[in-house]
Amino acid sequence: MAVLCKPAVAVPEHVITMDDTLELARTTHVDHPQLGLVLRLIRNTGVAKRHLIQPIEDVLKHPGFDARSETYEEEAKARVPAVVLRALDNAGVEPEEIDLIIYVSCTGFMMPSLTAWLINTLGFRSETRQMPIAQLGCAAGGAAINRAHDFCTAYPEANALVVACEFCSLCYQPTDLGVGSLLSNGLFGDGIAAAVVRGRGGTGVRLERNGSYLIPNTEDWISYAVRPTGFHFQLDKRVPGTMEPLAPALKAVAAEHRWDASDLDFYIIHAGGPRILDDLCRFLLVPPEAFRFSRATLTEYGNIASAVVLDALARMFDEASAVDSHKGLLAGFGPGITAEICLGSWTSSPPEAAAA
Repeated sequence: MAVLCKPAVAVPEHVITMDDTLELARTTHVDHPQLGLVLRLIRNTGVAKRHLIQPIEDVLKHPGFDARSETYEEEAKARVPAVVLRALDNAGVEPEEIDLIIYVSCTGFMMPSLTAWLINTLGFRSETRQMPIAQLGCAAGGAAINRAHDFCTAYPEANALVVACEFCSLCYQPTDLGVGSLLSNGLFGDGIAAAVVRGRGGTGVRLERNGSYLIPNTEDWISYAVRPTGFHFQLDKRVPGTMEPLAPALKAVAAEHRWDASDLDFYIIHAGGPRILDDLCRFLLVPPEAFRFSRATLTEYGNIASAVVLDALARMFDEASAVDSHKGLLAGFGPGITAEICLGSWTSSPPEAAAA
């Protein structure tokens, strides 16, 4: 059965703190009629700092969609390979042992996908399958894990590599002054994560079941308007309340597996914001401590979109609290409104199996 191994994660070197963000909002939008509300919302995110691929002075400039696309490609090629190689090392596999690369990103566009460049650059086989996912937003991290699980179920000896590359700062739009847009300016950060799903062997989460759920008629609640200036993020004020309809979907997937979603050993949840986590605690009847990995990601990195679930999972590996047969749930939420859900149990592969 497929095992999700320890992710590798990297964040860029440029840092902006909460104090920096609040001061920037005050000075940049001094005449905004809802500035007080914006500052309060940003402060309530609980984000202590975020990491950016460029100094904030460069982020605030808008050199054009074409220039931003060039920056996306340059930075992805400069930063992704090291993360991929660490993920392969974590899983104990070589590039030529990977059969599928799933690359997810909602903050830049390349064609061919970065998967083609990775295959040519890092020694993957020319037969390696490619699966770029570009339009599931923050839910794409969970979707990538689920599609890797499906692939390894169909091909039990195969291995899949998941890569999430999100440069949210490249989506900053200085003319977008809606409250949702200004809130996003203080919430999202940049980050890269990668992980291997092994068909055989490996230590990590043994993937057992996955599912998806879309809340009907909410496709305009989280969206991009694609304009000459690039991607304009649009966030409906009803989004923070979406855990009430999504919690039953998580419970239903667990129930299909004869598990109780309120009685699991670990939870890896997309940290879209503190209310998402607080509401899910309430609707699933679990203590706040259950979401400590997701909260840590939000506090230290902000919302790094599709990379959140992989970073939260890496934190669980680092804590070393999971033991064999511990049961858990992983979920990513994004546009649609879509939930990507998977269930799995912790497994520790003996050294000889991991090396096989």
